Amino acid sequence: MAQPDNKKFFENLSGAGKAIAVLTSGGDAQGMNAAVRAVVRMGIYVGAKVYFIHEGYQGMVDGGDNIQEATWESVSSMLQVGGTVIGSARCKEFRTHEGRLQAAHNLVQHGITNLCVIGGDGSLTGANLFREEWSGLLAELVQQGLISEEAAEQYSVLHIVGMVGSIDNDFCGTDMTIGTDSALHRIIEVVDAIMTTAQSHQRTFVLEVMGRHCGYLALVSALACGADWVLIPEMPPEDGWEEKMCEKLSANRAGMKRLNIIIVAEGAIDRNNKPITTEHVKDLVVRSLGFDTRVTILGHVQRGGTPSAFDRILASRMGGEAVLALLETTANTAACVVSLCGNQAVRLPLMECVQMTQEVQKAMDEKRFEDAVKLRGRSFENNLRTYKLLAHRKPESDLPRSNFNVAVLNVGAPAAGMNAAVRSAVRVGISEGHKMFAVNDGFEGFSKGQIKEFKWGDVGGWTGQGGSLLGTKRTLPAKHTEKIAEQIRKYNINALLVIGGFEALECLLQLCEARATYEELCIPLCVLPATISNNVPGTDLSIGADTALNAIVETCDRIKQSASGTKRRVFIIETMGGYCGYLASVGGLAAGADAVYIYEEPFDIRDLQANVEHLTEKMKTSIQRGLVLRNENSNVNYTTDFIYQLYSEEGKGVFDCRKNVLGHMQQGGAPSPFDRNFGTKIAAKAMQWISKKLQESYRQGRVFANTDESACLLGMRRRALVFQPVTQLKDQTDFIHRIPKEQWWLKLRPLMKILAKYKTSYDVSDSGQLEHVVCNRTKESDHTTTI
Repeated sequence: MAQPDNKKFFENLSGAGKAIAVLTSGGDAQGMNAAVRAVVRMGIYVGAKVYFIHEGYQGMVDGGDNIQEATWESVSSMLQVGGTVIGSARCKEFRTHEGRLQAAHNLVQHGITNLCVIGGDGSLTGANLFREEWSGLLAELVQQGLISEEAAEQYSVLHIVGMVGSIDNDFCGTDMTIGTDSALHRIIEVVDAIMTTAQSHQRTFVLEVMGRHCGYLALVSALACGADWVLIPEMPPEDGWEEKMCEKLSANRAGMKRLNIIIVAEGAIDRNNKPITTEHVKDLVVRSLGFDTRVTILGHVQRGGTPSAFDRILASRMGGEAVLALLETTANTAACVVSLCGNQAVRLPLMECVQMTQEVQKAMDEKRFEDAVKLRGRSFENNLRTYKLLAHRKPESDLPRSNFNVAVLNVGAPAAGMNAAVRSAVRVGISEGHKMFAVNDGFEGFSKGQIKEFKWGDVGGWTGQGGSLLGTKRTLPAKHTEKIAEQIRKYNINALLVIGGFEALECLLQLCEARATYEELCIPLCVLPATISNNVPGTDLSIGADTALNAIVETCDRIKQSASGTKRRVFIIETMGGYCGYLASVGGLAAGADAVYIYEEPFDIRDLQANVEHLTEKMKTSIQRGLVLRNENSNVNYTTDFIYQLYSEEGKGVFDCRKNVLGHMQQGGAPSPFDRNFGTKIAAKAMQWISKKLQESYRQGRVFANTDESACLLGMRRRALVFQPVTQLKDQTDFIHRIPKEQWWLKLRPLMKILAKYKTSYDVSDSGQLEHVVCNRTKESDHTTTI
């Protein structure tokens, strides 16, 4: 892939002579260390001096050893560590003019005029105030004789760039804040564990999750685990909610469900702004229903632990983007927040984001709850709408009658999150008035008539299940088209939803070609991409890829830790993905790999030798452990064994080697929160699209749809979910190697190399541009921001 040369990059964005300081403030969040690491290494890469400010604003006010110059080595081995290793503290002194004056003096003494602040809205508001007062503070310091007029002139402007680190995801203007995904991992781990014991004893569990002013964690975890009820501050329940909740719990038990889960945000309130506590909910259930009920308060467990793959990638990208933003600022540039919307980096005016965040709280205080939900953004709104659609079944008498039959099936290899997508499709389809049919074992099962009508309760508890409960096969329909058409006629199937990987795309293309012969195939067809390889054209992300990434990153962490305290060691790790290097490249960025070999970026023996020499040099001076990832089909000759032997031979006397083929562990396990929610939301959107197409194509008592627009793939493209005709995707596809011709994640590889201390070109064409915050701007995805 063509990239600009170094000369162009350094001419435009050189950091020579600049000093950048990074601090973390307010509450800690997993992934902050990854952001600090990226700021330090990108800053050093562009030629700037980079400083740590320990203990947040308190360290800035106290000065001394709290402000230290960072080196490349000082951020080694911190990527996988939770919290913030440079410390965070709330500082009363910085809220005073005298405190900010002392902080300004300490920064000038080190020549620091560029601040990268990682924290919540309070921390970022304080940074902006500091920036606005900067010239006045320097004038005071000159007047007091603490700095010279020359120093005041030299350091006359303070530049601020913010990154939002908060597990609550309560900052408007960004799809996802650093730490939120990891907190969801902690919550879902606990919920999954609790569900097993609750089922054993037929218990009801009331769980309290963090979110004093924001219900994001409660809402998304309820969506991810299929909770029976959720209480959040932005949308308090209607009066009489107690009876409705108890009716719902009772109905679920009557439907043979052995447990109930209720999730309560710590800031949950009723319509009169009175708190709703977990104890109140428990007492209500016990008093009204007599159910054995327990309360679990997760507390600071949600803040702790290792950051998820998503948070590491998000923080690394934002850290790199923050340095670029600081280099491009001028005296007139407003303080900004770097963020990612969809897969695109954006920069937003800091105070616009802060003001909108404050508007949410104001709306809640004034009981304008609908406005509060809208101000949170379209993503939050969509989450809430999808949860209501899936959790609360309407009475049969209230359901529309469509008389349409829709079938759903899985194709290709299993991927975590498939079952969540099936559950969502079935329940949304029923809510739309359709009869929903599930097909076992893909198109092979379809041809054999392995088709069964599914009811609402048939998909209960599917969200957290890994693999494919429907069963899946790689069989393509071409060999069985006549029998498939016969089954469609027999069951009067009016639309088809196919969930799978590259094979699913091939299946739809074959069905489209067969429409000329078999009229039964002239029905709406939709594909949802689901594969760990993330190699489906037409989408940036696939269901299952995030779970696989987390498996890779967790394994890499353990493997690296296994060498702790031993002599220098390099690990050669093989990942899956076919010819697609997504898992290796993005997993390498999240795990801190020193080199990653993929098919899309050809390499030869000279590249391998250069990598060995580079790693040898690093081993001699700083690091103790090296990590090299190789995609399984990256090169037919330079196999994992070959690379292992090469590194072993060339590294003799400096390091030894070990190799590990991760294999099918990347395909197994419970789906991550991201895959559960992504699968749930895109399946819901696909079913709504199918309903619309069914109405449009219903003529003279039958469905007939044979246009290109009636057979689509629903994919995530940059900022939005987009339906694309599969026939149009043919030109974007390399069918021989089963990959898209263009892949967005290749732009992440230069960042990975920079963070591994390589001199490389860095394409700034896709870096964020300053935008304005718009209420309800398109945010179709939850945290489809970086992966």
